[in-house]
Amino acid sequence: MEVIRSMLSNGLRVVVLPDPSAPVVSFWVWYRVGARDERPGQTGISHWVEHMLFKGTPRLGRGGLDRLFARLGAHWNGFTTSDFTVYLETLPQSTWQVAAEVEADRMCNTVFDPEEVERERTVILSERGMYENDPASVLHEEVAALAFTVHPYRQPVIGWRTDLRRITREELLAHYRTYYRPNNATVVLVGSVSPEEALRTVEAHFGGIESGAPPPAVRIEEPPQEGERRVVVERRGGAVPLLQMAYRVPAGTHPDTVPLLVLDAVLSGGKPLSWGGAGGMGRSSRLYRALVRTRLAAAVTSRLVPSLDPGLLWISVTAQPGVQPEVLESAVEAELAQLREEPPSEEELRRAIKQLRAQLAYGADDASGRALWLGFVQMLGLETWFADLPERLERVTPEEVQRVARTYLVKKTRTVGWYLPEEAT
Repeated sequence: MEVIRSMLSNGLRVVVLPDPSAPVVSFWVWYRVGARDERPGQTGISHWVEHMLFKGTPRLGRGGLDRLFARLGAHWNGFTTSDFTVYLETLPQSTWQVAAEVEADRMCNTVFDPEEVERERTVILSERGMYENDPASVLHEEVAALAFTVHPYRQPVIGWRTDLRRITREELLAHYRTYYRPNNATVVLVGSVSPEEALRTVEAHFGGIESGAPPPAVRIEEPPQEGERRVVVERRGGAVPLLQMAYRVPAGTHPDTVPLLVLDAVLSGGKPLSWGGAGGMGRSSRLYRALVRTRLAAAVTSRLVPSLDPGLLWISVTAQPGVQPEVLESAVEAELAQLREEPPSEEELRRAIKQLRAQLAYGADDASGRALWLGFVQMLGLETWFADLPERLERVTPEEVQRVARTYLVKKTRTVGWYLPEEAT
């Protein structure tokens, strides 16, 4: 299957992957806007705008989109990350053009009805409350806010509660009009459709939308970290202590990202490289054997999702009752020190790469999964990964894994967080 890439005169990028294996088409629109693009005082605004796009346009009012896609038997959704906001529909091949029509309509005609804005404020504050009641989410926010001192990656995608209470309809509308432009978007189609039909349909619906001024670029660069940072959260909620360790890593386009992905798999098993697919396969991994099998931890994982700007590799541990975070931290550090001192065995490396390749296959076993992966690498500037990442993984050597462990998994550039549950009084 050959990937076809094109661009309309208004700057809209179009990526098409014909796939006749099933009579469906998965239609995705990716906007390069997320928490990374938000100013202090407006955190969570990208996610809130995403919610508003489900509220309708003058042509399809409140509830109209739900009724339309339900009638067509479509799966549809949207999500916001630090780097992107994404909308998707997977429909029968005979009706997929409706997705193009709807997405073009809500790219420029979404209604920000004042009453709907206030209703959604209540919904999002309730969602924010779920994060605040989850100890792992609370700790994650504290660690991220400390790991980054100036870069917007320090901000949660959901936003801070104080900002969510104050954001106005006018601010939401201005954010929408700034970033929801064809020259800030990429359309990805995967499924039973010819490239000619796909490009013709996209041109018919999106070609008349004016590009507008380019959105403001993110110009903030995080300064070097010159010493370990630590935070302790003590609060009611949660039954056991938690440990999170965040290590600074380069942007996704950096050559070290591929060996870092293999390192992550060595630590806690292969896992999806974006946001889809099955869970990790970590029972043979180093951290699982060192912490879970020894009954120090109930769960342990590491995670690296490539990002537009330099990001973080996370290690997260849930303690067994009675085990304190310093014990977990010592056990994790012992495993990292061993990787810095000597490379993994060839057998261990092959197992990690095999798991990663399996995750790539699991995550792209249908049109929707292929559209997710294709859009993700396209937006990161890693277009060749769609075809050649398995080969790149196979070329990683044990010595490269050791090198990136020595380079990035170091105390000087890490942030450590402990969560200590307080007893109710």
